[in-house]
Amino acid sequence: MRPRLGIIALTTALALAGCSGGSAERDPGAESGGEAQSGQAQAESTPSPEPSEVEPADFADEAKDIVADFSDEELAGSLIIGTWSGTDTQTAVNMVEGSHLGGVIVMADNLPENPTSDQVTGVTEAISGARTKDQPVSIGVDQEGGPVSRLSTAALPFPPLMAFGAADDSELTQTATKVQGQNLTDLGFTIDFAPDADVTTGEKDVAINVRSAGDDHKQAAEVVGDATTGYRLGGVAASAKHFPGHGRLDVDSHKSLPVSKKSIDELADTDLLPFESAVDAGIPMVMMGHIGLPDAKTTPATLNKKAYAALRDKLDFDGVIVTDALNMEAVDQNLSGGETVKALAAGADLALMPPDSAAAQKAVVSALGDGTLKKDDLVAKAERVVAMQLATAEVQKSVGDSGSEAEADGSEDPEKVLTEVAEKSLTVLKGKCSFVGTDAISIVGGSEKEKAALTEAAKKAGLEVGSGGTSVSLSPGTSAEVAVGTAAPWTMRSTSAKSAVTAYDSNPYALGAVAKWLKGDLEASGQLPVDYEGRDKAPDCG
Repeated sequence: MRPRLGIIALTTALALAGCSGGSAERDPGAESGGEAQSGQAQAESTPSPEPSEVEPADFADEAKDIVADFSDEELAGSLIIGTWSGTDTQTAVNMVEGSHLGGVIVMADNLPENPTSDQVTGVTEAISGARTKDQPVSIGVDQEGGPVSRLSTAALPFPPLMAFGAADDSELTQTATKVQGQNLTDLGFTIDFAPDADVTTGEKDVAINVRSAGDDHKQAAEVVGDATTGYRLGGVAASAKHFPGHGRLDVDSHKSLPVSKKSIDELADTDLLPFESAVDAGIPMVMMGHIGLPDAKTTPATLNKKAYAALRDKLDFDGVIVTDALNMEAVDQNLSGGETVKALAAGADLALMPPDSAAAQKAVVSALGDGTLKKDDLVAKAERVVAMQLATAEVQKSVGDSGSEAEADGSEDPEKVLTEVAEKSLTVLKGKCSFVGTDAISIVGGSEKEKAALTEAAKKAGLEVGSGGTSVSLSPGTSAEVAVGTAAPWTMRSTSAKSAVTAYDSNPYALGAVAKWLKGDLEASGQLPVDYEGRDKAPDCG
């Protein structure tokens, strides 16, 4: 057991103690008679294991047996997480069945606009039933929070990781990510490609910014470790990303290949720390980024053997390594499955979102046939993947068993937790920690959607909203008495307002905290987790 998880087991003991449910063990003698009844009673009284106690290593033997029965086609497919276009879920089911895929990732365009939770669970249930063999189907999602929230209205409105850096509350981070993990588990997901373990450099960081906990590698490591623990307790397999670190780079790997100025060795004491913290907290998966390195400027780390070896050796990571999406422009899009072969040959265990999943599976089978890929190596990869899938399934059983206890004491009520995150992360950029207070506001600047959301939050807080009162701008270019940021804090740098705060997001809880602050009912206590040129001197509100 990892050290951090031992601590969390203590902090969650009250929520999990006394919970019992269906045991993973089968009772072969479940027939009539005293002995069978005794066995049944014993099984019913055996509590499910706590999520922190379940390790993929516990399922190594079972995974080995499952993989041993794979054909070459099944072996190749088990190492691919596919993607599809459109809202026809049957397309995903056919992909899993036809190419024996290890799973799929659900993106926003696979769901209707403003989806309901029932619509999402309809998708995940259909996909999870696509395989009849013993290997579970992984169903992944990019649900970091903030700008990377693929499930829209179907899931909890979660803030980006920078809000947790601002709140600087270890227990709250763990509880909130546990709540988010439970929400995703309830929706039928087994993988969340989060948390973002990158250390941002601020304004020049075009791809990550608020997705990162901040620009201090030690603080970011704390937040990432706590988030890893929370996701695990919530039931989903988390994936720290993007190794060896995307936050220093000023090129978006969705569009082109960014190149790090520092080698992995030179990043060991800085950018690698959040990944190390995730590994120490028991992260089951790490995502390799599309990042060129000083000695391999034209090769993304996702296709670089040295990068995979560094992750294994420097961080002593023995879990699953997944590529970043292989349909991104940082990777050659004209290889007809060759990108997947290259990734697996370099050291990946899972190829995420190849441009054509069927072509990728066929290319891997061909590579097995001609010796480009060694079967023993692919078998070892598949065993790691299947062991993770089996462990996740077991954790999700125990999460379901223990959920009612947490609901009973209210300690993990989503509304309460997300309200606390919003209030503790609200950060003053200019002015005082406590606003003088007002009974009425007028909202200027910003999008119509944000204006409507702040209007609703203000009315709930007891504020009148109209053409009079304190003027509040949602845009740095619009003059007002108060400026409110809902994205990266440096976006409000040019505001002329005398008072300014950032909420890091525009979800209802974030804007609810803003409204309470405007009314004078909340003192902002968030600490700015990133420095940037031209920032105003703000008070220490911690």
